[in-house]
Amino acid sequence: MKIISILFFFSLFQSAFGQDSVVVVIEVTDAEYKDPIQNVTASVSYNSTQFFKTTSTKGKLSFQTPTGIKLNYGLTHPRFNSESSFIRISEREKLDTIYVNIEMDGIRLRDLNEIVILTPGKPDTVFSSDRLHVEDFEILPDGRLILLTYPKQLKKGSELLLFDGSIVNSFQILDRAYDLVRDYRGNPHVICENNVFGIYVNGKSIEIATLDKSYFTKYIAPIIDTNAFKMYFTTFNPDYPAMEYFAFDQLDSAYSKILGIQDDLMMELYRSEIKWVDVRTRLWAKNLELQTGVDAEIYVGANYFTQSLYYKELYAPLFHRNDTLFIFDYYKDKLYTFDSAGDSLDSIPIYHHYQSKRTGWKKKLIQDRMTGQIYAVYDRSGFTYLGSVDTHTGEITEQVKLKFRYAEKFAVDGNFVYYIYRPFESAQKKFLYKERLPYDFGKANVPDGDEIKGKK
Repeated sequence: MKIISILFFFSLFQSAFGQDSVVVVIEVTDAEYKDPIQNVTASVSYNSTQFFKTTSTKGKLSFQTPTGIKLNYGLTHPRFNSESSFIRISEREKLDTIYVNIEMDGIRLRDLNEIVILTPGKPDTVFSSDRLHVEDFEILPDGRLILLTYPKQLKKGSELLLFDGSIVNSFQILDRAYDLVRDYRGNPHVICENNVFGIYVNGKSIEIATLDKSYFTKYIAPIIDTNAFKMYFTTFNPDYPAMEYFAFDQLDSAYSKILGIQDDLMMELYRSEIKWVDVRTRLWAKNLELQTGVDAEIYVGANYFTQSLYYKELYAPLFHRNDTLFIFDYYKDKLYTFDSAGDSLDSIPIYHHYQSKRTGWKKKLIQDRMTGQIYAVYDRSGFTYLGSVDTHTGEITEQVKLKFRYAEKFAVDGNFVYYIYRPFESAQKKFLYKERLPYDFGKANVPDGDEIKGKK
């Protein structure tokens, strides 16, 4: 353990005869990367008193203790070597606050367990064209593909293709298209600038229905999955750093909360943005607060802080496999499991998102739409690695390196990974490829819709 420094802040009005209590602030950082370490558990004891505290997203914890004691503390974290020490606090202590900075060394043996393997065989070209680029794709239950393509620029015109080895049918999109998504029923939709188009494949033809974009965003996109009795949905909003997952019982129309998730650091910055705006903006926000009951800080944060470089969208995806729900809470370093009724089963620690500069963690998980297996996406030097997530331990024991550099738009289906790729500085159009993953996971019951990715 390396105790870097103990900084003392003196009170201007301190008595010459000492004080009865003192505040201790402990800050924990990574010895190698100097990053703050969150969710470190501190065991603090003095005399016959013992309690536990956990570091925040800033790597800090604080507590108040009496003077005239020997304060013992121990720090534990699954990814770092444990540390312990003590502080003697005199009865004539002339301090209001004691700051302790502690560096923890990472457990090196965990890094050695990471195995990188290459996918078997060569990538297969699924779709290629001399005229069209592939922008996005959706795999239908029967194995056919819906392709969103464009000839030169996506904003100047795009085409939908029904593809089963050859182009079966095509449809011109008149609005400016962005991407393809699937709703909870498995129906693909084209998200455009002004509209959302629902796609219905009838035999060898493509049929399009126009949906109001606000209706789709409010009533369809939040629904993750349904079964015979339950409907699962989320309150995720890209402009708010907190969300909740709910289950809706379709028999008695009752709602039950599954889990609430919040990025504490982002929420603190989000709500403090009101301190820096002008008076006119504060009055505008206060008037809205009186009208709606929503805090003025929320209005200012949503309209101003979300436009800054410091804002990061919440990412806490939910996946459904067979009769189990998996929720990845990266802000508490936990993987929660629930049954199909939304009742908690277990929680395990996860750390594959730590040290993202070294590992290349891309803040993205994808699920095999046939087997239900979950993969974490990494990028190192332009090469993509898929790390298979063990939902029993929360660990990634091996990573699969894909063949091509700078691939994009990944989907996994039936132990194959699909992606879009164009050789760097090449005149080739963007093609759709697939690679066989070195796994043989069996078929599972997986929702028809896309997983919640953290963005709409």
